[in-house]
Amino acid sequence: MKICSLLPSGTEILFALGLGDQVIGVSDLCDFPEEAAGKRVVSRSKVDSAALSSAEVESEMRRLMEAGEELYELDRDWLAQNNPDVVLTQDLCQFCEVDASQVMDAVEGVCAGARVIVLQPRTLDEIISSIEQVGAACFAEGPARQLADELTARIEAVARVSERASHRPRAFSLEGIDPLVVGGHWIPDILRRAGGVQDQFAPGCPAQRIAWRDVVDYGPEKLYIDLCSSDLARNLREVPWLAAQDGWSSLLAVQRGEVYLIDHVYFSRPGPRVVQGLEMLAQLTHPELFSGFIPPGTVVKLDPALAANCPADQFAACFKPYP
Repeated sequence: MKICSLLPSGTEILFALGLGDQVIGVSDLCDFPEEAAGKRVVSRSKVDSAALSSAEVESEMRRLMEAGEELYELDRDWLAQNNPDVVLTQDLCQFCEVDASQVMDAVEGVCAGARVIVLQPRTLDEIISSIEQVGAACFAEGPARQLADELTARIEAVARVSERASHRPRAFSLEGIDPLVVGGHWIPDILRRAGGVQDQFAPGCPAQRIAWRDVVDYGPEKLYIDLCSSDLARNLREVPWLAAQDGWSSLLAVQRGEVYLIDHVYFSRPGPRVVQGLEMLAQLTHPELFSGFIPPGTVVKLDPALAANCPADQFAACFKPYP
């Protein structure tokens, strides 16, 4: 079977199911596992988010949309020549990856008999179901069921332990800065199952633009910043914008040093590693109950002593590796 995966979560699912050798095409963001980087790139974003600030990415995305252009380049010639049996795409966010409508249009025009599988999970449970969906489409039902059971057991284990917490802190997750975006879909689900209180946004809701005042009014005790498509280096470049906002220093999370920057790959990609993201947030939310879940180099934590009198433009220096 020839499989083309146009989203990182789909690629991660395929490799986790032992189907990596059948993957013939990927997107430019499909970088895990390492073997995925050697596959042919079929879909590529027209905006280099790694090189631009959030505000610059927003501006360029809007420019392309207002001009009536697609946000992603899809190699239609390659699709026609290679005629994959299955194409994985998504219908959750047009900013994150090429969307289903563009893929459907391309496949229907050039790929005879190809099946387009649209993945659109919005909660943790739906992420597990999407793994089984991929397994069914690619004749790997057994491995998919086994992986789904293993991930479900890990989710349930976190929930059991977090129930022992004497206090559930108010938790907030930011998926975008300038403009501010609160993580939706499975993020509220993860925050709750990790033992935090997040009652402003329901599991499964879309990501939403918010005002800075919304964060201040909520008064988070734990603030998680896992900017979509951003590693720690880019998160650190963006955080001075937050530190310059009115009320930043008065946030309980800031005063206590409970602000964490986290590599986005454990949260923005609805595949197997989201469960690892749940385990990571469980440790950050309740370090008295969980340990050993934070991979090296994936989280930095605010040092409140350094932050006390730090100018906003130097605020990145106030974060230290965690744990």
